[in-house]
Amino acid sequence: MTLQQELATVAITVEESVTGIRVIKGFGAEPIQEAELKRRAGRVYERAVALARVRATFIPVIDFLPALGLVAVLWYGGHQVLDHHLSIGQLVAFNSYVVMLIFPLRLLGTLIAQTQRAVAAAQRVEEILMTAPEIVDRPDAQPMPEGNGEVRFEGVTFAYGIATDHPVLGGLDFTARAGEAVALVGSTGCGKTTVARLIPRFYDVDGGRVLVDGADVRDLKVRELRRAVGIVFEDTFLFSDSIRANIAFADPEASTDEVERAARLSGAHDFIAALPDGYETPLGERGFSLSGGQRQRIALARAILANPRVLILDDATSSVDPTKEHEIRDALATVMEGRTTIVIAHRPATIALADRVVLLDEGRIVAEGTHEELLLTSERYRQVLAQAEEADELARLGDDV
Repeated sequence: MTLQQELATVAITVEESVTGIRVIKGFGAEPIQEAELKRRAGRVYERAVALARVRATFIPVIDFLPALGLVAVLWYGGHQVLDHHLSIGQLVAFNSYVVMLIFPLRLLGTLIAQTQRAVAAAQRVEEILMTAPEIVDRPDAQPMPEGNGEVRFEGVTFAYGIATDHPVLGGLDFTARAGEAVALVGSTGCGKTTVARLIPRFYDVDGGRVLVDGADVRDLKVRELRRAVGIVFEDTFLFSDSIRANIAFADPEASTDEVERAARLSGAHDFIAALPDGYETPLGERGFSLSGGQRQRIALARAILANPRVLILDDATSSVDPTKEHEIRDALATVMEGRTTIVIAHRPATIALADRVVLLDEGRIVAEGTHEELLLTSERYRQVLAQAEEADELARLGDDV
């Protein structure tokens, strides 16, 4: 069991080293990570050697005891035959039964060792499977009401974990009318992403209400609510499957025409069609065989095919090079038309796609208006855009390095 746990720590270190390779290289921490891997691998080696010593003792004993038993049977049984207390046939039969027991006894030792490793692995899986979800349907949960996707926040307060003294949102009042595109803008930590997570009820509010088409999201069936809210995350995740399967993730029974229509609307059809296997092209792990812009467009197509009432774009262009941003921006403009859309962005070109811009600061709305109006009237808005532009420039320099 201990060996299995040590192997798990090595696997975690390797996985973190691969996925966090940019961070490791960025801080020049390769020797540190290498030393950590050697330390953990050394503990695996020590445990493996200790177990090998146990097996080196145990297996010869298992082999020796049956042989000793056979000698004892033949010696004692031979005397019983000579004394006419036992026939030769009975001795042969008994000896055969002893021989038949040898293999099961050896197998039992192997099974005990494997069982211990399986128990250690099962305990790790059980920790996840036995975790009760915090967000569940209420006993009287209602289906989604009719509507076109109006979103309203009424006096919403929210804090993560035990940080109740420092709420992310403090009495937020905010409305996105049906069919309206609203951009949420603000500095890091102001609550933009929190707003996006509260709408599909990834978390429950601490105070106030979040309503979709007039219904409190806590009173709705979770599955129906989340199918009515489509999200394109900042960190695009694609599955190790074909492009078609990724686009049709929310509706595996979707027809070819529906998949292609979603891809055309997101601006992904042309580059997909140019691939050797088209829509059947398999993607590698997390879709890293594609560029950032291509992954974002497939993720956008996935959200379009789900046909949500409310579309949330959580910094959907942040991982795309600004020189290629226009490719996704044109697709976004098409998708957002006539659909309630919450756009979390920091690049002016993406913000300008929204009908209205809401500036957040410390969990509250400090300014509202169009992109052009806020540029003229809000100094804080100009500061946020300047900080975002500076961060983009630093990120580009880091990539060049």
